[in-house]
Amino acid sequence: MPLDPEPITSVAPPLATRSVASQRWSDLVFLHWRVDAAEVAPLLPSGLTPDVHDGSSWVGLIPFVLDRATVFGSPPVPYFGDFVEINVRLYAVDGEGRRGVVFVSLDASRLAAVLTARVLFALPYVWSRTTLERDGDRLEFRGRHHTGAHASTRIVARAASAPVVDDATADFLTARWALFSRVRGRTVRLRNRHEPWPLFEASLESLDDELLARAGFPALAGRAPDSVLYSPGVTTTFGR
Repeated sequence: MPLDPEPITSVAPPLATRSVASQRWSDLVFLHWRVDAAEVAPLLPSGLTPDVHDGSSWVGLIPFVLDRATVFGSPPVPYFGDFVEINVRLYAVDGEGRRGVVFVSLDASRLAAVLTARVLFALPYVWSRTTLERDGDRLEFRGRHHTGAHASTRIVARAASAPVVDDATADFLTARWALFSRVRGRTVRLRNRHEPWPLFEASLESLDDELLARAGFPALAGRAPDSVLYSPGVTTTFGR
């Protein structure tokens, strides 16, 4: 019988192993929609169940800038470790009650990074043209697949100056210290750690998106998200 989920905490627990990689995540926009857990369950790897908060499971569409990537203590990797990523993600719990993220898709513009992540971690990265144009507090992210049906997204959001504090929903959606993936026939968990998120209120000005529908949620892009947040970013380290 699965254990009760571990408590949500905005402070990451220590890594159980030494760090093997690091990345800077900047200018993140967190768009989230409530969905029924029954819609999420079929999309999760074996052994996982939907994580639920306030009576709902949640789907996230999250664009940001990834840079200053290092591996095994290397200097930051130029070019290939610097790109805009746009991911669609779900939230899950394993049989031990451990919480984590499940990525349905991750769009990125560096083919080498896409292939490496797919081979090593079986993460569903997609080679795309991804960009960010920033004008003050206005952020416009764009993405378009290079292959297949050429699915695309355009996200325009505006960050506010009001900080978000003591918000249980914001913590549930952002304070995630692991990801789950299916690797060589088994579900694995990869830990990460960073400083508590600096979060701010944000608003969505425009969304023209096909990624959510391709992920299995065709109705979401047509309605307003239930949560919109912004963070200037954090530096993240990963364990083995």
